[in-house]
Amino acid sequence: MARRVDGRKANELRPVVFDVDIAPSATGSALISMGRTKVICAVSIEDDVPVWMKRQKVSGGWLTAEYSMLPYSTTERSRREAAVGKISGRTQEIQRLIGRALRAVTDLEALGPRTMWIDCDVLQADGGTRTASITGAWVAARRACDRLLRAGALTAQPMREAVAAVSVGLVGGGALLDLNYEEDAAAAVDMNVVMTASGRFVEVQGTAEEDPFSRADLDALTALAAGGIKKLIAAQRAAIRV
Repeated sequence: MARRVDGRKANELRPVVFDVDIAPSATGSALISMGRTKVICAVSIEDDVPVWMKRQKVSGGWLTAEYSMLPYSTTERSRREAAVGKISGRTQEIQRLIGRALRAVTDLEALGPRTMWIDCDVLQADGGTRTASITGAWVAARRACDRLLRAGALTAQPMREAVAAVSVGLVGGGALLDLNYEEDAAAAVDMNVVMTASGRFVEVQGTAEEDPFSRADLDALTALAAGGIKKLIAAQRAAIRV
């Protein structure tokens, strides 16, 4: 396999580090670093549910996510969306993706009549911020639920299994795992894959930037992603035991 600018093999993740309990006021939190991409994921618990759940008499709880890139997360300062007065379409898409990914592995009945808010704030962006957010968010959510269990607020663990995500792509004619910004910008095909610990897919987002890609390319990319996600889930499991 060809080596890359940062010296990694094609099927190698960037160094993955979790710093847990990074936000003391949150119920659970983790700073995930994947190479130079760094995201703080923090969970807050609200003892209430959305109005639509009350109106429709839906039992259990709810989980939702918010995502933002801090102005200094990129080489050139970006304006805060609050200052602009409008959330971008990209931000809305990523927030929904994070929420879907975490709800896919959460027993909302076991969560009870409360809302789990997951805030993902990008401190530094070098590609893969949405996938790092999902991977870090699960660690923060699991640690939050563990804390609620210890306090007696929950009687069962709502997080049924782990979920993680990684990017893959076709760059220079080869399949690469965990793209940094430079690789992502040069990719002929860019794909984000979200999978559970049991090997099931939650979401696959794949786009051909140039020529359409084949079924063989799709199979190769998802297999590459699955191998990376297994390693990410192992890192997640180590982080929740800290």
